[in-house]
Amino acid sequence: MTEKWREDQEYMSYVEDLLETEEVQRLGNYTQHVHSTRLDHSISVSYYSYKLAKKWNGDARATARAGLLHDLFYYDWRTTKFDEGSHAYMHPRIAVKNAEKLTELSDLERDIIIKHMWGATIAPPKYKESYIVTMVDKYCAVKEASEPMTNSVKAKWRQYFPSKQSV
Repeated sequence: MTEKWREDQEYMSYVEDLLETEEVQRLGNYTQHVHSTRLDHSISVSYYSYKLAKKWNGDARATARAGLLHDLFYYDWRTTKFDEGSHAYMHPRIAVKNAEKLTELSDLERDIIIKHMWGATIAPPKYKESYIVTMVDKYCAVKEASEPMTNSVKAKWRQYFPSKQSV
């Protein structure tokens, strides 16, 4: 996970109040994608989505905040099951309810959180910012789960090909 987000004053101005809450900090107690915590994952999704929203003239503030809150739930998704639907369907709805206890959500922020599992769920996002968070969430999940393996491959590459450092 990048640490550049800590030095980005604009980004921090959007999410600092949320990051200071016990509810968001509790996400650090849960493993998300094998090698990351839910808090690390949420910050990564939030920050990369914010950067893309800025680049593509989207609502960077709403994207940053909803990206941070998109997985605001407190259970192990690998073992907890619901009668009402799959984890992909249920956790965005739980996250919205938890987020609404922390802050007022705009329609855009609500759509970002509810629709971030599009692809695994049916209803498509309504806004470009929702698509951004959806795609960044998938990118971060793959990156987080595969990072130890890719680091190992890079180390082996450097070991066998020391003059080719650009892997």
